[in-house]
Amino acid sequence: MKTLHHLFVTMLIGSAAFAGDWESISDNTTAPLKPGYGGPTAGVVVDRASGDVFMVISDLGLWRRADHGATFARCDGKTIGGRCETGWALQADPAGKRLACFMIYGDSAITTDGGKTWTKFKTSHLDFGFVDWGDTGNRFLAIRHEKDGLLTTSDDGGATWNDLEKGFSGVDVLDHTTFVATKLKEPGIFRSTDAGTTWTQVYPDTPSAATPVVFEGAAYWATGKGLLISQDKGATWSGLGSALDATHGPIFDTAQHFVVIGKSGFSETKDGGQTWKRVAPLPPDFTTARIGANFAWDSRADIFYASTMTKPTFKYQRP
Repeated sequence: MKTLHHLFVTMLIGSAAFAGDWESISDNTTAPLKPGYGGPTAGVVVDRASGDVFMVISDLGLWRRADHGATFARCDGKTIGGRCETGWALQADPAGKRLACFMIYGDSAITTDGGKTWTKFKTSHLDFGFVDWGDTGNRFLAIRHEKDGLLTTSDDGGATWNDLEKGFSGVDVLDHTTFVATKLKEPGIFRSTDAGTTWTQVYPDTPSAATPVVFEGAAYWATGKGLLISQDKGATWSGLGSALDATHGPIFDTAQHFVVIGKSGFSETKDGGQTWKRVAPLPPDFTTARIGANFAWDSRADIFYASTMTKPTFKYQRP
């Protein structure tokens, strides 16, 4: 039975009374270290299968915390450096175990075994990227940092890379040769079925998120005012459910149960996006700007995470 205190807290979820519920989880780890520019931390993601939390310490690699323990341990074999400047730089396979880190000012790498071993990319300095998790797992598509939206791609797991063209602002890989993207100066969603050689506009408006999320064969793209969904590898897109403050996500428990993040905080659906409930605020002084925070959710433990440059990594345990 819910207590009166719990009900009062629930009613005030959007107020300042909730700000104190965000707790730093990185201080014990970063205190004896000397994080680099943008530190102490700049990136967080959760393995959906294991619940392990992966955190970027600026210029000091990727660190993992298992079983909701108190401290993190470096797990990347010194294959990762730099930091994340956007909320889409850490790309986790929704099925678990696989994680690709698209880093700036440091090395990028991928793990296929939950962080036990890593393969370093032969290129880096990437704003963000995407992997064809549902197909080969070897096709990467990314945007180079401060290169006028230059697309670059690898079809061999990061061993070799081919630069495509400039002018892009968002990316996604639906299979080994099917890409979707947004552009810096042209509105809409564009699709390529020949690995980025030619592009066709398939939707007139530009979503706000830099990448969509692919889950169980469907692609979901946060627009800032709601979600778009495509169930045919990006050929067509349609609105999903009601209007919604959504700039990041979705982050999935199931196809019916997932969360998104927007200016007003974390919102949850339990009916596939038809209805929503705000369940957590943003941490104090966090924004959802394109250059900004990473957000994560451990759906099993119901813990939300957030990390952005110049701040610790925080967690929020839902009351």
